[in-house]
Amino acid sequence: MKFSLPSFGNASVIGLDIGSSSVKAVEIAHKSRDKGFELRSLGQAQLASEAIVQGAFLNSSAIVDAIRESIEDGKIGAKDVAAAVSGHSVIVKRVNLPQMTREELEDQIQWEAEQYIPFDVNEVNLDFQILDSHEEEGQMDVLLVAAKKDLIDDYFQVISEAGLNPIAIDVAGFAVQNAYEMNYEQSPDAVTALVNIGAQVVNINVLRSGIPAFTRDIMTGGAQYTEEIQKALSVSYEEAERIKMGGVPGEDGQLQDVIPEEVGQAMQRVSDTVIGEISRSLDFFAATSADARISKVLLSGGGSKISGFAAAFRERTGLETESMNPLAHMLPSKGFDAEYLENMGPLLAVGIGLAMRRVD
Repeated sequence: MKFSLPSFGNASVIGLDIGSSSVKAVEIAHKSRDKGFELRSLGQAQLASEAIVQGAFLNSSAIVDAIRESIEDGKIGAKDVAAAVSGHSVIVKRVNLPQMTREELEDQIQWEAEQYIPFDVNEVNLDFQILDSHEEEGQMDVLLVAAKKDLIDDYFQVISEAGLNPIAIDVAGFAVQNAYEMNYEQSPDAVTALVNIGAQVVNINVLRSGIPAFTRDIMTGGAQYTEEIQKALSVSYEEAERIKMGGVPGEDGQLQDVIPEEVGQAMQRVSDTVIGEISRSLDFFAATSADARISKVLLSGGGSKISGFAAAFRERTGLETESMNPLAHMLPSKGFDAEYLENMGPLLAVGIGLAMRRVD
């Protein structure tokens, strides 16, 4: 699923994950599903905490600088970019429509979309994918995606100003699905929930027989932990980020794993809130799909690395839960430290999924 410009030939694409806390740039060498893929380049740059708020670009120059820094950090020479959007300005719906050809649907998509999206159809970019055809019933299932044009324009602008060529805008939840499908075997009957926990947005994509059956973005995430630590210890945002991911400085100045009780309590409160929001969404899917039970949850994103989060999620939901590794099917790559890749892995689901796009 993508909102894209015309194709420009067969070439690799930079997967550019513009998050609200960092920008990650990924380039891979495509092999085959059996042979895996090779991580060619990986760059990262931190983003000022107020540059992107609730999906809105408030400091475009800072975002452009971070994009350039991530490209330089990864020593990436390619120019074609695929990025991903999510949040309130993106709507994904699975709808049932009368049977028609793809060409007929392309002619009618705006009229059909008006019935399902809460925006003015003239203010959005539309895309769709025909999922299933029930010819005997004269019906078909269609995955409809709409994203506000001003959001798409914001992404095109910062990517272009960074000296790159934006060729596709994907949906974050579908990018995670791309990474999952490259790295994991899928059972035809399995129902798997992919949950990507970013700094300000959680992307949920429940796959049934390899097809999105339920998608939702929740406006919460890892930044809430940082804010609670700030309040508990009266420290800066940057210091709270370090504490969140690596403990607190001891007397010798080195980070230690034991954190103050008030920080632990604050983080537990946030985990309860975030997990509660995700759990309610998964419960809604279960209630509306009585014949489909989620068999596994795969967590990704920076928020999934919070200490104890996966265990708390498993306990709250009762679902089999594990961390997603978007590098599981990667061939050994020279120049990358194995420990660094293991640490970065959960953060790369969107970037890897985007980098799997090819301009062809």
